[in-house]
Amino acid sequence: MLAATGVGGGDLATGTFVGSLLGTAVLWAVVLGAFLKFVVTEGLARWQLVTGDTFLEGLVHRVGPPVLWVFLPFLLLWSFFVGSAQMSACGVALYALFPVFEDPDQGKIVFGMVTSIIGIGLVIRGGYRLFEQIMRVCIAIMFVTVVVTAVVLWPGTGVVLQGLFIPTIPDFDGIGLTWTVALIGGVGGTLTVLCYGYWLREDGRVSSDDIWACRIDLGAGYAMTAIFGIAMVIVGSNVEIEGQGTTMLVTLAERLEEPLGVWGKWLFLIGAFGAVFSSLLGVWQSVPYLFADCWRLLFLEPTNAAETFKKEKATTSVMVDTSALPYRSFLVILGVVPMVGLFWGFQQVQKLYTVTGALFFPFLVLALLVWNGRSDWIGVQFKNRPITTIALAGILLFFTSLAARTIFGI
Repeated sequence: MLAATGVGGGDLATGTFVGSLLGTAVLWAVVLGAFLKFVVTEGLARWQLVTGDTFLEGLVHRVGPPVLWVFLPFLLLWSFFVGSAQMSACGVALYALFPVFEDPDQGKIVFGMVTSIIGIGLVIRGGYRLFEQIMRVCIAIMFVTVVVTAVVLWPGTGVVLQGLFIPTIPDFDGIGLTWTVALIGGVGGTLTVLCYGYWLREDGRVSSDDIWACRIDLGAGYAMTAIFGIAMVIVGSNVEIEGQGTTMLVTLAERLEEPLGVWGKWLFLIGAFGAVFSSLLGVWQSVPYLFADCWRLLFLEPTNAAETFKKEKATTSVMVDTSALPYRSFLVILGVVPMVGLFWGFQQVQKLYTVTGALFFPFLVLALLVWNGRSDWIGVQFKNRPITTIALAGILLFFTSLAARTIFGI
């Protein structure tokens, strides 16, 4: 589920464009990006399983409820852009499968709205368990079809190994570094990594005994994410991508028809839709957890929650009620309000989504450096090891520079 939610339209577009521009020389960047997200998500899981607090509960108990009044507007802003990006990506993928509209933008809008409504219905109807089953199917379709496409277009084992283990950044009109950085930062999710903690509670993982199981989960999830990203770069390296925005997948599929044949073309398009729809469904199911948790911590818990925690030094694992009004209301808002973004350009929406995600990640990594670095908070046994501290510090520097590069163009 982590891989299916984290891999979406942005990964498809970025991997394909980077592969087309820079070739397989930057495959190492995909692996590095997946590893960075693994370190961060493992830190979040370790914090929650040891302390009993989700990240948002940790903010309230360690900093105080007012910090959520800063986080909540950011969550709303990010949710608008991520919702628009998910709908837009699904619309583009469905238009590539069913080009029944003369205007590609009209097809993106209609198909994007339809998939959003279907996503809302699936989450409300089946809850977490149905979501879990659907995601298994989507990840299988996504993973198998895209990887098979990459294998058919295999550029040679030696070339792939060189791209994986000999880090190089080709100079393509002076933008090689920019695209390589975008590839590293775009692997997996951003704010969605916070949702992993709520899935842990849904599966009954609430103690430090579950840390190793989570590490296995995360290792497998991000390994699949890396393999998918590598496959997209390989696919992109075999074709020249001239189409942009709404026509990007159509152009790519047409380019693939010559080496793969008509069946290979349709196989790839089905896998691409599996990738973007699973990402939309994952966001629709998981992001309302964050809003519902904010609502509970701000309005349903005692106002002196932070002081109570300091005195009692104890927390309890509180399940988010997915049938309650806060969760379902935000689910509907997430699936409806961002439809406005469907009338914007595909690349513009993806860029705004990337910008908001880049703003949050340095803050998250800094919190993990501090929280998991204090033995009095997390215990000596589970405290960040030196290698983890170094990795988190590197991630902090990288995503801070990525945020600056994305926002200010520096």
